[in-house]
Amino acid sequence: MSGEVLQLRGVGVKRGGSALLRDLTWTVNEGERWVIVGPNGAGKTTLLQVAAALMHPSEGSAQILDEEIGRTDVFELRPRIGIASAAVAEKVPAEETVIDLVLTASYAILGRWREEYDSTDVTRAVELLDALGCADLIRRKFSTLSEGERKRVQIARALMPDPELLLLDEPAAGLDLGGREDLVARLGLLADDPAAPTMVMVTHHVEEVPDGFTHALLLRKGQIVAQGKVDEVFTEEHLTRCFGVALGIDRQNGRWYARATR
Repeated sequence: MSGEVLQLRGVGVKRGGSALLRDLTWTVNEGERWVIVGPNGAGKTTLLQVAAALMHPSEGSAQILDEEIGRTDVFELRPRIGIASAAVAEKVPAEETVIDLVLTASYAILGRWREEYDSTDVTRAVELLDALGCADLIRRKFSTLSEGERKRVQIARALMPDPELLLLDEPAAGLDLGGREDLVARLGLLADDPAAPTMVMVTHHVEEVPDGFTHALLLRKGQIVAQGKVDEVFTEEHLTRCFGVALGIDRQNGRWYARATR
């Protein structure tokens, strides 16, 4: 594989007469950690769906892991991409246990059936759950977990097939303060691990960006406001344009904080 994990050129996505993304050009290189930030309706989840090979662009070209969408078998490509999102969680069978949910990621399926797993698969699943603070949840049903527990289990599942690209769609959404800070800290450790895959995370809030993320993309109404190294993108000017309200930005101990200015 080349150094470019993801390359979008002039990508547009239209659905029902509406343009969800417009003329978007973006490159993600191997080893980078990107965060996509923007208000509701900006097109963040749509962009992640394109990056996951779950949605085809209406315009332009999308090359993922050296494979061009529309000219490759996406069913072979998708297992190389790990994704954690609310859309995936909604499809989990009600009786699925946590350990089976993580294991089935090896086959890129939801719902364990007759497939077999060897001891190394089980060991990897347990180790991933343990790293995310979920070792005690292994035999629990996914449907009985709290929102914070579900988020961490989904990330373990996304990492199970040893993906080359990891996509996280609002991993801290719906968490209380303690749950958010625990998850952000764990994602920071993952970001600092040189063996971890290239990462792209979507969020509404700069406060949820873990230390160790290297690049940022600001999105508004389906168009890029700014992109590049995170400390060059997270500026008062860029964030004010992105969210449509005057914002100040500060950084302390590797974490970002934004507030309205008067």
